[in-house]
Amino acid sequence: MNNRHYWPTVLVASLGYFVDIFDLQLFNIVSKASLKGIGVTDPAQLAELDYTLFLWQMSGMLVGGLIWGILGDIKGRRKILLGSILIYSLANMANAFVTDIHMYAAVRFFAGLGLAGELGAAITLVNEILTKEKRGYGTMVIVTMGALGAVAAAYLNKLDISFFGLAHWQMMYITGGALGLLLLTLRAGTHESEMYNELKHQKVSKGNFFMLFANRQRAVRYLACIAMGLPVWFCVGVLIKFSEKFSVLNGATGEPFEIGHAIVYTYFGLSFGDLMSSYLSQVFKNRKKVILVYLLCCVTVILVFLLGSGFSVSFYYFMCFLIGSATGYWALFVTIASETFGTNIRATVTTTVPNFVRGATVPIVLSFKALAGSIGDVNAALVVGGVCLALSFLSLLALPETFGKDLQFLEE
Repeated sequence: MNNRHYWPTVLVASLGYFVDIFDLQLFNIVSKASLKGIGVTDPAQLAELDYTLFLWQMSGMLVGGLIWGILGDIKGRRKILLGSILIYSLANMANAFVTDIHMYAAVRFFAGLGLAGELGAAITLVNEILTKEKRGYGTMVIVTMGALGAVAAAYLNKLDISFFGLAHWQMMYITGGALGLLLLTLRAGTHESEMYNELKHQKVSKGNFFMLFANRQRAVRYLACIAMGLPVWFCVGVLIKFSEKFSVLNGATGEPFEIGHAIVYTYFGLSFGDLMSSYLSQVFKNRKKVILVYLLCCVTVILVFLLGSGFSVSFYYFMCFLIGSATGYWALFVTIASETFGTNIRATVTTTVPNFVRGATVPIVLSFKALAGSIGDVNAALVVGGVCLALSFLSLLALPETFGKDLQFLEE
């Protein structure tokens, strides 16, 4: 297998995930400005609708993760990669022209549905086209590039891009959609997985989601893959989402805290963390041990972030970077999920697992809010974060080491 022949596919997959995260964070960045743009002015209503639209987007990702994953095993990895990019690009361009909350909710659902397919298809495709010794580098490039998409969105938001009578938030959505459509011009350089091409001619169940629960061992492996990623979205969905509140509670000193800066520093950390975790797993030829070290670092950083007091705002931004770095095992987590299951169900697993983890943000945040009313924000975060971390540690015990594993096998 000539790996050089396949690196254009890795490039398209990584740029696709860059645009994926760009568009995913785009909503967080411009949601309130866009709601004001369609006539919502009451602060309480703004906060409520912002969260409602977030739920619609996450619902789309949950549904899309299942649909794209199954289609990836039935129709092919390359088709799903390109199809998901097309849908979320068109949805984000349409988002620039919504006029009421019902249209907005529908568009966010379809944007989420499209966004759900890119990462799983990309990781599955790259893992199957590169050699078992080199595939970790492929996923490293994909996820590191993806994290930088959030940084690009935050910096672009600082520019005034109001043209043609359209508001800044409208141009941001158009830009996000246009980037995806531009990326599709590179589709000629992508190749389908040879493993999948061989699978097409075999009489075996493909993309059968219920097969994951057909026996206890397989179900435990699948649920463990999901549990492994929970700390990542606890940190993003609770610690960073409410980082301004935590900084005030802990007596941050200096200039006012800005959530936009927190997001940028966090995703710089995620990019750095993913780069290092993927590289270290290649050097030490072990994925689980690297994730264990990252989880231990995550525990330390969370405790300092929540229990420390009197830090400067600048130090809190640094802590956001460290939180991102400590949870930067996203590439390894998705790679393990992909390598753990057979070719006939691999896309289903690789696509549903990260989307179910993203979707778990909803119960995680709801649990945090419910507990915060009785035990306070900091204690609530410690409890919810502790549960997520405990489940993640336990998942490492239930999963096999997958570095260098031959992926040419089926689930019967």
